[in-house]
Amino acid sequence: MALPALVVVLGAALWAVAVVCAQLECVDAARAGARAAARGESAEVVRAIVLRSAPEGAQTSVAVDAELAKVHVVAKVRPVAGLLVPPFTVSATASSVTEPGSTG
Repeated sequence: MALPALVVVLGAALWAVAVVCAQLECVDAARAGARAAARGESAEVVRAIVLRSAPEGAQTSVAVDAELAKVHVVAKVRPVAGLLVPPFTVSATASSVTEPGSTG
């Protein structure tokens, strides 16, 4: 009786670790994108930088004005096969002050 309960607890713990790892990847990706946008990189380059670091299937939005560059990353974490939990959505936003002369 204890073995099935242990398997369920282990599965839930592994699922929680996967969600936390995806959240950290989103934070890192948003931060890297915000730095690139603040330097004056184009939106396509910023998106490429973000998607390189973000979890698979992530979506991103980039907003740059004269004072602030803001990047938002959203990803759905899907459970491993056999685990009966719905996908979980994680997101992160990072902002950076734009460098002088980096925007038109």
